[in-house]
Amino acid sequence: MSAPALVLEQVSHHFGGLRAVDGVSLTIGAGERHALIGPNGAGKTTLFNLISGEIAATSGRVVLFGTDATRLAPHRRAALGIARTFQITRLFPGLTVMENLLLACEALDRRRLVMHRPVAAYPDLHRRAAELIERFALTAIAREPARHLSYGDQRKLDVALSLAGRPRLLLLDEPMAGLSAGESRAMHALLDALDPAIAVLLIEHDMDVAFAFARRITVLHQGRVLTEGSRDEVSANRSVQQIYLGMGAEP
Repeated sequence: MSAPALVLEQVSHHFGGLRAVDGVSLTIGAGERHALIGPNGAGKTTLFNLISGEIAATSGRVVLFGTDATRLAPHRRAALGIARTFQITRLFPGLTVMENLLLACEALDRRRLVMHRPVAAYPDLHRRAAELIERFALTAIAREPARHLSYGDQRKLDVALSLAGRPRLLLLDEPMAGLSAGESRAMHALLDALDPAIAVLLIEHDMDVAFAFARRITVLHQGRVLTEGSRDEVSANRSVQQIYLGMGAEP
C-alpha cells in the first residue's frame, strides 16, 4: 500500500502572538480529492504555505509521500512531487504562454537547460508544453504574452504551469476566484479531468464548488480544524452552518 500523499501532524505556525495555524492534523491519500474551506482568516492559505515550504512550521510535522519534509526547502518539496497555485497568479507577464510553460517544464527537469543550447534542442520539453496548451485550450493564444490574456486564461495558465512537473500532490488556492460563471464552469471541467492519480487539496470559498469537487472536506476556523468529513456530514454540521451564516463565506 502506497504512503499517503500528505500527512500533517499537529502543525502550527505563530506570527508573534497570533496562532495562524494551531495544531492541524490532516491526511490526504494518493489520488484523493479534498477541499479546505472556512471563513476569512481561518488559516487556509497559511496552511498551504506550510505544506509547500513557503513558511516554516513553528511545531509539528509535514510528511510528503512518506518523507519527513518539515525542514525541507520549497524546491526540495517540489522535487518530491508537490505543486501549487496561488490566489494571485504568478506568471511571467512579458513571456508568451508557450514560453511560460517551457520555463515551468525546464524548472523541474533534472538536466536543466544550458546557455549555449537553444530550447529547441529539448523536444521533450516542447512536447510537454504543447500537451498542456492543448489540454487547457490555450492553443489559439500560445504565442500571446501572458499580460495580454484575459483573467480567466491567466488562471488556466497558472493551473497548467502547476502541472508542468507532473506532480503527485496539487495544491489549488481558489482557482475559481474572480472568474465569470462560464469561466468557472470551464475551470471546473478542467479540474474534473485531472489525472485521478494526482492528489488534490483545494481551497475554495464557494461551498457548492468545493462540495462538487471533493469527496472529503476539512473546515478550518481560527487556525484549527473545526470538523472533517463527507460532503453530507460537513453540510449538516451545525457549527459549520453557524460560522457561514453568522460570518459569511470567505471572499
